[in-house]
Formats: sequence, structure tokens, C-alpha cells
Amino acid sequence: MSTTGSILIFSAPSGSGKSTIINHLLELGLPLEFSISATSRKPRGEEQDGKEYYFLTTEEFRKRIDEDKFVEYEEVYSGCYYGTLWSEVERIKNKGNVIVFDVDVVGGLNLKKIFKDDALTIFIQPPSIEELRRRLIGRGTDSMEKIEQRVAKAAIELEKSKDFDRIVVNDDLQKALKDAEEVVRGFISTEK
Repeated sequence: MSTTGSILIFSAPSGSGKSTIINHLLELGLPLEFSISATSRKPRGEEQDGKEYYFLTTEEFRKRIDEDKFVEYEEVYSGCYYGTLWSEVERIKNKGNVIVFDVDVVGGLNLKKIFKDDALTIFIQPPSIEELRRRLIGRGTDSMEKIEQRVAKAAIELEKSKDFDRIVVNDDLQKALKDAEEVVRGFISTEK
């Protein structure tokens, strides 16, 4: 039986290792496909349009909101939007793959409300706020002001972890990868 309709939703505070864990899972040869989110922020580092994100201007993003093109969206920071396009969900569903979402915490909980039992929500939790701050500084992609914004937001997001189906703590990357793989394989096998 096909896994069409199955949805994995990963959420975490910025710097928790969510992207590293998702990339590992996508390389395992499982019937998973990454849902590329849209954002109005500028690309960071080597990010490419249509690969990590669909990069839209704020005006383009707002136009698509008005046209009801998003499953969900959020203004994460003033003038900075993130969202999931319906066209992306349909593209992956039509291939029969499990859709993998990498979204912020509010987006993850919003998607769960929309997709209900077709979705499993997984919260990637950092070992501590201090470690999160250290990781964000180590990335070297954001100003200290932006890092402090992310850390403040993370404290709020950690409170919402209890609303997720599963929590994977990333204090040891190899263990977190193994734990996430176990959760995902279990979900896929129950969906078949």
C-alpha cells in the first residue's frame, strides 16, 4: 500500500540541528521527500531558490496569501514570512512520497491541525538555551542582535514542545540521528 498522505512535520528552535537530522533521513533511501517552504527573507550562504526555499519578495508573498496559495504561513519576524505552498504538497503527494516539513514551531502545530492523523509532529530539542546560543554564534550567519532574537524565540518554542507527538533531544548528534530514524521508520511502517 502507498504512503500517500503521510506527513512528517519537524519543528525546532533555530540552531537545534533540525536540518542536519532531516538531511540524514532524506539520504536513507526511504520514500521521503522534502517540502520546500517559501520565505520572504534573503538567501543565506549558499542557499538556492527552489532547493532550500522558494525565495519570494514580501510583496510576492503577500499576493500569494491573498490568492489563498498557502497551506499555512506565518510572519515570523516583522516583514519576514515563511509558509507552505499547496502546490508543493500536491507535487509530493502525486509522487506517492511521505512529505517532510521543516517548519518553525507555530507552523508545525498549524500543519498538524490541518493534516490531523495523516501527520506526525517531531520536535527537535536542543540540550539547553546556552548550547543553542553557542551553536547559533558558531554558525556565523547572523548578527548578535539576530541571535538574541532567535534565543528569545527559542525559550517560547521550547514551552510548546509538549504539543508535539514526539521529541528528539539533540545533545549527542549520533544518538539524535538514530532516535529520529527510529521514529520515522516506525511511522512509515504503520502507514503502509
